[in-house]
Amino acid sequence: MNSNPMYMEYVDDADPHPAPRRGWRILGWVCIGLSVVMVLGSLTTYGLYRQAFGNISHEDVNAQLGPDRPKKLNEAMNILLLGSDTRAGGNAKYGRQMKNEPPRSDTMILLHLSPGGGQAMAISFPRDLMVPMPSCKKRDGSVVPAQPRAQINSAFTNGGAACVMKTIESLSNVRIDHFMQVDFNGFKSITSAVGGVPVCLPKAVNDPQSKLNLSAGKHNIKGEQALAYVRVRHGLGDGSDLDRIKRQQKFMGALANKALSAGTLSNPKKLVDLMNAVTKSLTTDEELTPQVMMDIAREMQGMSSGKLRFVTVPSGPDPQDPNRVALSESAQPFFAAVRNDKTVPKEPKPGSRPKVQPSQVRVRVFNGSGIDGQASRVAEDLESQGFQVSVGGNAPSTTSTTKVMYGSGADQGAQTLAGMIPSKPKPAPRSGGTPGVVDLVVGGDWTNLKSAGGGIPKQQGEIRANDDICKET
Repeated sequence: MNSNPMYMEYVDDADPHPAPRRGWRILGWVCIGLSVVMVLGSLTTYGLYRQAFGNISHEDVNAQLGPDRPKKLNEAMNILLLGSDTRAGGNAKYGRQMKNEPPRSDTMILLHLSPGGGQAMAISFPRDLMVPMPSCKKRDGSVVPAQPRAQINSAFTNGGAACVMKTIESLSNVRIDHFMQVDFNGFKSITSAVGGVPVCLPKAVNDPQSKLNLSAGKHNIKGEQALAYVRVRHGLGDGSDLDRIKRQQKFMGALANKALSAGTLSNPKKLVDLMNAVTKSLTTDEELTPQVMMDIAREMQGMSSGKLRFVTVPSGPDPQDPNRVALSESAQPFFAAVRNDKTVPKEPKPGSRPKVQPSQVRVRVFNGSGIDGQASRVAEDLESQGFQVSVGGNAPSTTSTTKVMYGSGADQGAQTLAGMIPSKPKPAPRSGGTPGVVDLVVGGDWTNLKSAGGGIPKQQGEIRANDDICKET
């Protein structure tokens, strides 16, 4: 992505020439803070948090979503985290010229909680992502018609949280169970309630517009200083949306790590202060009741910050517009892995990780088993483990044994695939095979695919909440 002025959209009264596309991305950070506390924290005494739960507003989204939705495949939980840039009430001082405009959401994060409480993954959707937009009901009851191509952050303006849920479900075929939506009025209170958030600057920054003045190196920031850090327009990164998402994810990780620390969770006063800070600006669906939150908390209790992962949905420059992004070819296999996340991930044994990861392997599946639909079923299993998969149809003849063959340059990928098949077929070069492609011929001995360690495969550029804050990403 290039460093284009249209990315510099943070707006306040000090900016005499506001960019036409406005909004803040800081709300995802607030969302992660509240989700960590309310979903992953040790909330064992409901009475202690009753006042905080009473701060939450609720919204009925079922009527807008309708019955035609993806099926729930397992016990995983998917919560959509949204940031609203409304200037209503106390938010007005952060852009009075926007007070009467409809709110936008430039932060959309799908928080995926794996079955069994083993891990959580925060999946960021870039606000500049171009997607097919389904029809949505507006707040006044009118309908915004479907569009073959639209920017994803317009979904919130079109129809609020329900429209964003509908849009992401249509893209991913992942069932979204709940949503959490916040505005940025409570951001400063949250960073103060956790005692500040650690950040690491690769170089000094002195930005008159955001009033951020920090030397290079580590800092612990909260309140107005934290707000300035997330609003900074110049001096950090290249100014692109994807670069800022990376910075956003590192901040989220540091905030989550602080919120999950013993100093916060073991201190009832700190935890209540944090709960009150995050809930005062919180709206959820009606089904996300305090009791449901408590149930989720018990399920996730004891999960370490190292199991909280941050990724960006697989995407790259949009071929039709270099200032926008589009889903990449690996997006659908990634969504399949999220949909099919049935097991608690296990850390791989030292030296057991394959040289080539499944996400880097292109596989073409042929049905040699004689069982109708077997190739498609195997392809779905491979996609859930992160492989790039296509179905080649029926093999020329049936075979009792499963075979793995490869074209030139795909020998390591073939080893990765063969290592996940219980019958342990020995990979062989294929005469006339497609370069870079592994061919899998499913035989009559096919049983199932081994788990690649369980859970969702590691993604390129992935960040964990316990990462070194100065680590290059």
